[in-house]
Amino acid sequence: MKPKITLKDIARELEVSISTVSKALKNSEEISRDTKDKIQAFAKLYNYKPNNIAVSLKNRRTKNIGVIIPDIVHHFFTTVISGIEKYANAKGYNVLVCVSNESFDREVINMELLANGSIDGFIMSLSSETQLKKDYNHIKEVTQQGIPLVMFDRVTPEIACDKVVIDDEQGAFLAVKKFIESGKKRIALVTTDDYLSVSKARAMGYEKALKSHGISLDPSLILKLPSMEVEEEAFEAFFSDKKVDAVLCVNEIFAIHAMRLVQLKGKRIPEDISFIGFTDGLLSKYAMPSLTSIAQHGEIMGEEAAKMLIEKVEIETEEEQFSTTVLQPTLMERESTK
Repeated sequence: MKPKITLKDIARELEVSISTVSKALKNSEEISRDTKDKIQAFAKLYNYKPNNIAVSLKNRRTKNIGVIIPDIVHHFFTTVISGIEKYANAKGYNVLVCVSNESFDREVINMELLANGSIDGFIMSLSSETQLKKDYNHIKEVTQQGIPLVMFDRVTPEIACDKVVIDDEQGAFLAVKKFIESGKKRIALVTTDDYLSVSKARAMGYEKALKSHGISLDPSLILKLPSMEVEEEAFEAFFSDKKVDAVLCVNEIFAIHAMRLVQLKGKRIPEDISFIGFTDGLLSKYAMPSLTSIAQHGEIMGEEAAKMLIEKVEIETEEEQFSTTVLQPTLMERESTK
C-alpha cells in the first residue's frame, strides 16, 4: 500500500505551490493543462485522498471567521477581538470565538470544532501549553490543506502563515529606558518562562536596555513564573527579599498585584518603586495609582489580522506568499512612574 500523502507532499515533490495543487485537483481553468495533467497523475499514482472537512471549507464560502484566543482575562485579547469584529463585520463576515484557556488539548478541540465547513479561515494566538509542548501538528494539518490562517501576538516560526505582532522587544526597551532616565538603577523584571514567545522577546528588550545604558544584568532581579497566572507565594518572596526601585511586568495583572503588595509593605509609588506593565487595559487606567503601560494596540492588531485573512480568503493566488506585520508599541505614561 502506498503511503498517504497530503497537498503539501505533492507540492514539494512537483515544486509547485499548495494553491496550484489544490486548483489543479479541482480542474481549475487558472492552471495550465500540462500542469494539471502532471499533478492529477501524481495524485492518482499515490492514491491522494482529499480531507473532506478542508475541501468543504475551501469550496463553500461561509462568510464566517474562526478566532481562537488563549484567555479572556487579559484585556489585550478582548481588544483584539473587537478589532477583528470591526473589520470583519464591515466586510460582511461573522466572527466565531473560542477560548483555549491556555490548554493545548482545548486548542486542538477548538480547531476541530471550527474546521467542519462552518468557517472560511482561522485567526489565532497560541496557548501557553502549545508553546511549551512545541506541538503544532493540529495547526499544520489545517495549513497543509490550504486553509487560510493568520496568527497574532503569540506566534511560532514553525508555522508558515501570515502573522501580526507587536515589537515586544522594543516595548520592554522603552520601559526600561524610561526607568533609567528617571534615575532608577535596580530594575526588576516580572515575567514568565521563555517558552512564551512574547515573554522571551520582552526579556530580550529588558536586557538590551540595561546593557545599552551601562547597567549590568542581575539575574536575581528577574522573577520568572511558570504561566501568566499570579503566584502569591512567589510574589511575596520576591518583593520581601529583593531591594528594587523599578519593576517591569509582562502583563498588567502582574503589575497591579505587585503594586498592591509593595504598598501594603509601606512603599510609595513611584517615589520608592516605579512600575510599568504591558497591555494598557482598564486595570492600568483605573489602578491606584494609575499604571504606566506599554500599549500593544490590540484593536489595530485585530483589524490587521482580519484584513490579512479576508484577503487570503477572497483573493486566491497561485504562489503562496506570507508576511508578518510588526506594530510599534507606545509608552503610556501615568502615575506609577516619575
